[in-house]
Amino acid sequence: MSLRIKSRLRRSMALYGIFALPFVYFVVFHYVPMVGTIIAFQDYSIVKGVRHSPWAGTMYFRMFLTDPYFWKVVRNTVLLNVYSLLFAFPAPIAFAVLLHELRSRMFRRLVQTVACIPHFLSTVVVAGMLVNFLSTDGWVNRIVRGLGGEARTFLALPEWFRTIFIGSDIWQNAGWNSIIYLAAIASVNPRLYEAAAIDGAGRWNRLAHVTLPGISRVIAVMLLLAVGQMLSVGYEKIMLLYNGPTYETADVIQTFVYRRGLIDSDLSFAAAVGLFQSVTAFILIVAANGASKRLNGTGLF
Repeated sequence: MSLRIKSRLRRSMALYGIFALPFVYFVVFHYVPMVGTIIAFQDYSIVKGVRHSPWAGTMYFRMFLTDPYFWKVVRNTVLLNVYSLLFAFPAPIAFAVLLHELRSRMFRRLVQTVACIPHFLSTVVVAGMLVNFLSTDGWVNRIVRGLGGEARTFLALPEWFRTIFIGSDIWQNAGWNSIIYLAAIASVNPRLYEAAAIDGAGRWNRLAHVTLPGISRVIAVMLLLAVGQMLSVGYEKIMLLYNGPTYETADVIQTFVYRRGLIDSDLSFAAAVGLFQSVTAFILIVAANGASKRLNGTGLF
């Protein structure tokens, strides 16, 4: 090893130490478990283990693709993610832009702090709040009755589940997710705003022609990451909120895997569904990355 490399290693030892912890975490909890995906191609038995379980080939993949429930869970998963892209994805962008336009720095910090607090609430707490607020005696139904309407059991109505899920996600994460867009806006050259103001551009024109183009690359990268998760969704909240009447619109791939894998102990089937989901997500993010590169030259790789 050359003296130059040794010198660089010594100078950057603290950085390598910081990098080591997340590196070990991803190796141990994300890459090593990938070896277990082999059970998706086996008729896995806990007693026999991976080495002695009989080979099943693609039997479990065919079982999932021909399952009557397949299209239902895929449809629900895709629709929740499409609605999230349409409503939850733009929310932190709009919030960051509005915060940037506030004149008072103290008021801006106050609003940002209040908006970020819900992110630190656990999913269980958020789900409990939703159950209490949307119950027949909750404050939502009290307002409805006060306006002359009839109380509803919102969490038992399939047509309301997606609205509740997406709305609660916006409330919980929009403030926190806006931080990255605020950082991107802060990196826009202030002279561009000055030049636009000199040319007579109003606030909306500066937003459309300076702010949004200045953060377009960040938006593109975040959109790519969101597209890569099109077949995954916050199933913890779904499991805490859904029930028999809402299965029609609430049951997604992850909850289906949970029931088949852990409750029914069909581990090979659950592994096959999980692998199918991961491969599909990989294809989606590669396709979206290629499309983004062709459109604006921005991509993850």
